[in-house]
Amino acid sequence: MSIEAIWLLILVGSLLAGIMSGVPVMLAIAGVPVLVAYIASLMGHFDLSYFGAFPQRVFGVMDNSLLIAVPLFVLMGTLLERSRIAERMLMTMAGFFGGTRSGLAYSVLIVSALIAASTGIIGATIVMLGMISLPAMLRAGISVRLSSGLICASGTLGQIIPPSIVLILLGDQISNAYLEAQRNAGNFAPDPVSVGDLFAGALIPGFMLVLLYAGYVFIHSKLFPKASPVPVESLQAPEDTIKAAVGWADILSTFVPPLLLIIAVLGSILFGVATPTEAAAVGVAGTLLIAGSSHEQSPKYLRVLMVLGAAAAFLLTILKSLGWSNIDFSSGTLIIDAGSIAAMVATAVLVLALVVALVFLRKQQVIGGAVQETVSVSAMVFGVIVAASMLSLVFRGFGGDEVVADVLSKIPGEHWGALIAVMLVIFLLGFVLEFVEIIFIVIPIVGPVLLATDFHPVWFAVLVAMNLQTSFLTPPFGFALFYYRSVAPAHIRTVDIYLSVIPFVIIQLIAMLLVLCFPMLATWLPDVVFD
Repeated sequence: MSIEAIWLLILVGSLLAGIMSGVPVMLAIAGVPVLVAYIASLMGHFDLSYFGAFPQRVFGVMDNSLLIAVPLFVLMGTLLERSRIAERMLMTMAGFFGGTRSGLAYSVLIVSALIAASTGIIGATIVMLGMISLPAMLRAGISVRLSSGLICASGTLGQIIPPSIVLILLGDQISNAYLEAQRNAGNFAPDPVSVGDLFAGALIPGFMLVLLYAGYVFIHSKLFPKASPVPVESLQAPEDTIKAAVGWADILSTFVPPLLLIIAVLGSILFGVATPTEAAAVGVAGTLLIAGSSHEQSPKYLRVLMVLGAAAAFLLTILKSLGWSNIDFSSGTLIIDAGSIAAMVATAVLVLALVVALVFLRKQQVIGGAVQETVSVSAMVFGVIVAASMLSLVFRGFGGDEVVADVLSKIPGEHWGALIAVMLVIFLLGFVLEFVEIIFIVIPIVGPVLLATDFHPVWFAVLVAMNLQTSFLTPPFGFALFYYRSVAPAHIRTVDIYLSVIPFVIIQLIAMLLVLCFPMLATWLPDVVFD
């Protein structure tokens, strides 16, 4: 064994020990490599000049406009959660199904898919589903295990259904790894891999998962049709948590605005109208308008103004797409005509609506908490990104990229064996690390090696995203299980929670196997949309 391999083993072992010690992950990821590298340099086995590249790497993170989309999407999700829009969607859908057992289960699944398409924050989604839908499902006679498993599995859909923070971060790293792999192969002008490609690639697998979950609920309801309600005296929710006698008017007023928001965000990305960062900004603005109009304390004038703001935004889109707005911000030119005047008036109305919504939501104590949570989550994400840059630098300084390439080349099954080994490692790391750490630690190391083969980068990224989602569900350390345990009543045992997710983990593995065997599930839509 070479001295570089020995130091790499020391680095990996020290890193795992640092993470498991309870030290903040960001500090462990950055501090352990620096300490190991310094000790190795004293023995003449590491060149400290590698650290000279670290400031440039940090500047590259700061200069990456794609990553600006992360805090914007986080803010969009926290606003939806704190303004109770997602909660009303769940209650309305459940009431529309009449509170029946299968109806409640399907409503949880449908609303979870919509929430996933609006926010990628699984913790908040699982907590909300556990607090609101669990009491109603148990009263309706849905078993504890089906209720628990469905909530945990549905809450993780935000990992795979776009716009997902996981896909945004994966898109950045997969793009870099693919470019490096192609340059190493002598191709200096490869087709770039964008976040839009990953969004399009994940749509079919994501909704395939929803259908598989729904199929399991259907089969379970047929096999166990006479399940009886369980005692729920210890639950905190009142009896009327789920609305009754919900009609189409309630459905339309509750679901049309979020659906239009999802279409605006995803559509603008998939059809090339906006970048992911610009689409995220559109999503935040649309969420402010929806939150302002749908809040239970909203006066009538505010709701009217929010509708006018949404109409103004739609008018601006029409004017821009048809070329009727003769305003060019890049060159600073303005031609006064009917189109430009209409654009200026629409902009003024939209800005007024957004300002009024901000003031109102601040008074209702929605904005403050949402911004604080966004700053906390974003700081964690960017801290891990910067720390992972240091780890990657030290890893390469020890020749780790060459060692990994050599190890993967010796695995039986050639590149397919290497792919399965990498997926197994990612799955196991998902027990102890957040997805951000896995993406920025593992992908830069193994990505260039695997993508130097014939593997499609979008297909590989979708497999990684589905793998991460599976690790969130798998006992005993799945993070989704911990989130659910925090809100589940005491009479639901932890072992019941573990057993409840096993069928959904099997479904996840089946879905991964389908994508693995049929890459077109992940590559067809990107090829069609971005031909």
